[in-house]
This record gives sequence, C-alpha cells and structure tokens, in this order.
Amino acid sequence: MITTMHRIILSSLFVFIGITAFAQMPAILTLEEESRIKDEWLSKRVEHILPDLMRREGIDMWLMISREYNEDAVLKTFLPSNWLSARRTTMLVIYDNGEELETLACARYDVGSVFQKAWDKESQPDQWAALAGLIAERDPQRIAINRSEHFGLADGITSYHYDKLLEALPEKYDERLVNGERLAIGWLESRLPEEMTAYRQIMRIAHQIIAEGFSEQVITPGITTTDEVVWWYRERVRELGFTAWFHPTVDVQRADPDNTESQRNFSGRPSEAIIQPGDLVHVDFGITYLGLNTDTQQNAYVLRPGESEVPDYLVAAHQKGLRVMDILTSQFKTGRTGNEMLLAALEQAKSEGLEATIYTHPIGYHGHGAGPTIGLWDQQGGVPHKGDYPLYPNTAYSIELNNALFLPEWNKRIRIMLEEDAFFDGESCRYIDGRQTELYLIPRPLAGHGE
Repeated sequence: MITTMHRIILSSLFVFIGITAFAQMPAILTLEEESRIKDEWLSKRVEHILPDLMRREGIDMWLMISREYNEDAVLKTFLPSNWLSARRTTMLVIYDNGEELETLACARYDVGSVFQKAWDKESQPDQWAALAGLIAERDPQRIAINRSEHFGLADGITSYHYDKLLEALPEKYDERLVNGERLAIGWLESRLPEEMTAYRQIMRIAHQIIAEGFSEQVITPGITTTDEVVWWYRERVRELGFTAWFHPTVDVQRADPDNTESQRNFSGRPSEAIIQPGDLVHVDFGITYLGLNTDTQQNAYVLRPGESEVPDYLVAAHQKGLRVMDILTSQFKTGRTGNEMLLAALEQAKSEGLEATIYTHPIGYHGHGAGPTIGLWDQQGGVPHKGDYPLYPNTAYSIELNNALFLPEWNKRIRIMLEEDAFFDGESCRYIDGRQTELYLIPRPLAGHGE
C-alpha cells in the first residue's frame, strides 16, 4: 500500500522530474482569465448561435425560470461566470423580434452583461405579474419553456414554476407555450470556433494527466493498487485547479484466469487490484475546465522483466479497437440519427469480424451532454428518443466503445475499451487532440538503456 511517506516521496519526486513531466503540461489560465473568456464566449454564443437556433425551431420567445441552488441546467449556461448560482428567483426572457434578439432579466438586477434588468419592483411588486407584462407587450406566438419527457437537460422548469407561469399569463398564451426541447439541446450542443480552439488545450491537459498517472511516477508494480491510482487522479485534478465531473475508474486485465474484468457489467465499479507486471491497465477519466468537459479512456501495459515493448498480440488487439472507432466516425453525416449511425457501425464492424459494443455520447457543457445518443452499453439495438435525435454540425462527442476478442496467449477473452473526444464540423469527425494510437509503457524505457 502507498503510505503517507510514500505519497510525500512521490510529491517530492514530481518537483525534481518537472523537466520530463510538467514541461509538457499546457498553460493553465488563472481564475480571472478563465472568467473573462467564459463571459466573452457567452456574448458571442448569444449573438452568433442563438438567433439561428430560435429561427430553426420556430421559437420567438424563450423563457427560463430558476431559483437559487435549484437551477435549470440550461439557465446555468447563461449566467455570468462570477455567478456561481442563480439569485432569488431568476427569470430570463429571450425574444426574437425578427431583426434581433432582446435579452431581458425579469429580476432586481442585470444578469451579467447579456441580460438587462427589466423589472422595477417599486412600480410592480409582483415579479410574476411583471413577467406576464413583458410577455404581453411583445405578444410572442410560440413561447419555449424547458420541459422534456426524454432529455433531462432540457427539462429544467420545476412543476411549481410551470404552474405559477400558467397562473400569471393571460389565458390566450396557454396554447402558445411549447416544449423547448430541441432549442435547449441545440444551445447546449453547439460549439463556437473559439471554444473548439481552446478545447484542444483542455483535451491536451486531460491527456497529460492520464500519461502522468500511467507511469512509474505513480505506479510501482507489485505495490500500487488501482484505487490508489484513482485517488491520485482525483488529487492531481484538484492540485491543478480543475474539477472532475465523475469519479475515475482504473482496472486491469491479465492472463490470470481468476481475473474477470472483461466480464464486468458496466453498471458496477471494478474491484481493487494490485497492479502487476504483464497487466493491461485501463482508465476512464474526465475533467471540467472553462465550462467544458472531457471524457477519455486509455490503456497502458506494465512491462514484465526482460520486456521493452508491448507484446505484439496486445498491439494487434488495440489496433482492432481503433478500427471500431474509425468505423463509427465514418458514419457521422449531418441529419443522421444516433440510432442510424449505431446500427450501421455495428453492422460494418460485424462484417469485419469485430465484436464491438458502442456507447458514444455528446460532450460539451456536460460530460454526458445534449445531442444524439449513439448506443448504450446495454442497448445495442438502438436507444429510443435520445437515439432518434439527428446529428448537427459544430458539435462534439465522446467516441466511446469497446471491442471484445479472444487472446490465445492468455487463453481468455478481453475487452479493449477506448474513448476519445471528437468534433463534427458538418463534413467530417476529427479527434480534438488526437487519440492514443500506442499503449503507454510502465515503466517508460530510458533512452540509452537496453538489456
């Protein structure tokens, strides 16, 4: 087990090996710099993305209503960066007058620089009546609210607020209220060019953290456990000033017949194991930075005494996993649904003798983001509703899947589990910061050192 002293030694080691590890870590913004960039992005998104989305969906007014600490997932993405939550009851009104968007806050104060205060409590003490007045003045024909049966991210209005809205509005507007599901999803899934430029740096940081964890800097074969590596990742994320949007997993597959990791149900976490020479080690890891998320699964091989490279049979197994990724990303076409892409990719993989399982999801503001679901691990025949949503340009995805195969060298089946984040620009799907094409080695071979 890693003792407290062991951790101190590891921390000290990082200081002295900075030239080999930390020199590769990309620059990380200060909180102030990050805040400024996020606010700039929000203004550009409202100016360049939102009008087209509202007109695409035929919506001329969008209402978002939330209370402090019970925020609508979509409304949170409209708050200024120095608002860590909504305040009191926050009401945002976005109105398309045909020429430009009005962005109003039926609140006691401006909501950042985007939403201008539009409620004078002294002249109208009732906030709901003030909201009804703003709506009546503009007389919209289709008013979107965030209600959805199937997309949780688009179902942000509470039952109480919905009832209050119906109570406050003149009756003629009741039939003009429409579910803003596709508008909400479109807003959450669409990415600015500026966001994608930064996303590469965010992904590079995530890749670098994985590489550090999958090295002799963290793993001592025969001593370090998989759970200790998991907690190292959590501590490293905190040390760098980020957050993890899910608890990582680290697991091993090995020739030992008692190791059944390849049969584990994905609904359960892997069992703790001591990492040994000859292990195939796998991590599932993600960070949140600049309001965007990463989700990555990569693999490493622990060298046995006398080995200096990954055995050929594991190299070949990894390549088959990469082939499944290629098959899936070749299916990305504007307008195709998640289910259409899933079934076409699985059919092609099967024709090539691959045993693929695909469970790819959108990513962006949320780790399991808004957009088309392309399979779930336990729904390989298609995913109702979420899988029926179409693919749009300028959206990002975690290309997540595995390929199962039998290894004669281990006399057992294994799974090559892979995940890398990618961007679809409307023409092709490319990896935001590349993907792992070769397994990491633990320990890394030293230059000039041979057998």
